[in-house]
Amino acid sequence: MKTIFLLFTTLLLISACSWVDDKQAKDYSAVAALPGDSSSKTQLSPDLMKYKVAISAFADSTFKNGTLNGSFLVAKDGQVLFEQYEGYSHYHAQKDSITVTTPFHLASVSKTITATAILRLVQEGKIKLEDSVSAYLPGFPKPAITVKLLLNHRSGLPNYVHYMERLGWDKKKRISNQDVLDFIITRNNDIDIAPADRGFSYSNTNYALLALIIEKVTGISYSAYLKQTIFDPLGMKNTYVFSLTDSARSMPSYFYSGKQYAFDFLDLVYGDKNIYSTAQDLLKFTVALSSGTFLNLNLSEAALTPYSFEKPGTHNYGLGWRMLLLKNGKKLIYHNGWWHGSRTALYRLPDEKVTIIALCNNDSKRIYSVKKLADLFGDYLQNGDKEEDLDKMMVSNHSPHRRHKKSTTAKLHSKIKHSRPIASKN
Repeated sequence: MKTIFLLFTTLLLISACSWVDDKQAKDYSAVAALPGDSSSKTQLSPDLMKYKVAISAFADSTFKNGTLNGSFLVAKDGQVLFEQYEGYSHYHAQKDSITVTTPFHLASVSKTITATAILRLVQEGKIKLEDSVSAYLPGFPKPAITVKLLLNHRSGLPNYVHYMERLGWDKKKRISNQDVLDFIITRNNDIDIAPADRGFSYSNTNYALLALIIEKVTGISYSAYLKQTIFDPLGMKNTYVFSLTDSARSMPSYFYSGKQYAFDFLDLVYGDKNIYSTAQDLLKFTVALSSGTFLNLNLSEAALTPYSFEKPGTHNYGLGWRMLLLKNGKKLIYHNGWWHGSRTALYRLPDEKVTIIALCNNDSKRIYSVKKLADLFGDYLQNGDKEEDLDKMMVSNHSPHRRHKKSTTAKLHSKIKHSRPIASKN
C-alpha cells in the first residue's frame, strides 16, 4: 500500500507542476557520446527526478520479489531516468548476475535493426524500396514482391517457421537464411503464398530474406555490415549477431518454470531475430534514429508511416516498426519480441523523446507491462488500447503459456492510466 500511495501522490505532484522547456536539449547526432555505463549516475533536474520516483515505484511493484530477470530502462531526451538490472544469465542455476553490459536475445526487436540497415542502403543508393526482391535474390519466384513489401509485412509470404517443417524439412538439420530462400524457390507451388500487397501478415520470412539482401548488396555478412554501419558508429559495444561461435557467451533462455530452452533447428536464422544487445545499447540506437542524421528525414518518416489499413483499429506497421495510432493524434512506436524464453519490449514516444526498454530471458510477460508508463509522459493508453492486446502484438512460435494472475500490478497500472499526464512542451 505504501508503494501505491507513493506512486499516486507522485503522479498528482507531477500533474500539478508546469513543464519547463528544456533549453539544453541533447544533440541526437552525438549519440556515440552518450555516457554509457555511467548514464544512470548523471544528475537529474528536479522535474526529471519526479519521473524517476514514479518509475521506481512502478518497478518496485511490477518486478517485486525478484520477478525481473532482466533489464529495465527509461530515458528522456537520451538521458536515463531509471534503470534496473536483476537476476541471472543462467536463470535456473542462479549464476552470472545480469549487469548493464549483459546482452539479451532481442527476438523480433531485431527486426527494427534489420530494417534500419536496409534503409541505410537505400539512403546510399544501393537499394530501392520499390525494386523486386528478385533483383537482389536471383531465382526468387515472385516478381511482384518488393523490398518495401518485405519491410512492412505485405509480401504475402507465410512464416518459414511453420511451413518448412510442415512440408518435410528434417528438424535434425539447422535452417540457414539461404535455406529459407532455396525452399521458396524450389517449393513455392507448395507454399501458400498470398498475392503481394493484398494485406498485412506478420512473417519472419520477410526479415530472413532482408538479411540476405543486405549480404548480396554489400558483399559482406549481415553481422559484419551491422557492426560496421550501426553497432560500432553508435558505440553499441555489447551488441552482436549470434552465430554458433557465440554459443559459449550467449545467454540461454528459460521457460517461466525455470527449465532451459534447448537449441533447435530454427535458431541460426537471423534478420528476423538473433541480435543480442543491452538496454543501454538499444537506447543509443533509438537516440540515433531520432536524430534525423543517422537516417535522413524522408526515410525516417517512411519508417514510421503506417501501411496497413485493411482493418479499422489503432494497430499498424511501418518499415520495421509497429505503432499505435491514437484518436488524439498521438503515435506510439514500438516493437516487441518473443523467441523461446526471451521476451523483449522497446517503446518510443516521439513527441516526448522518451524510450522505454525491458528485456528478460525467463519468459515473463511482466516485461510488456512497462508500456503502461507511456501515460506518465503523454496521453497514450487512455485511448482504449487494452492490456490483452499485448499478446496480439506478439508472434509466438510455441504453445501458449499460462497468463499471470491479476495482481496489485494491475492496480498500479490503473493509477498511472487514470492520472492526468504531464503537459510536455518538447
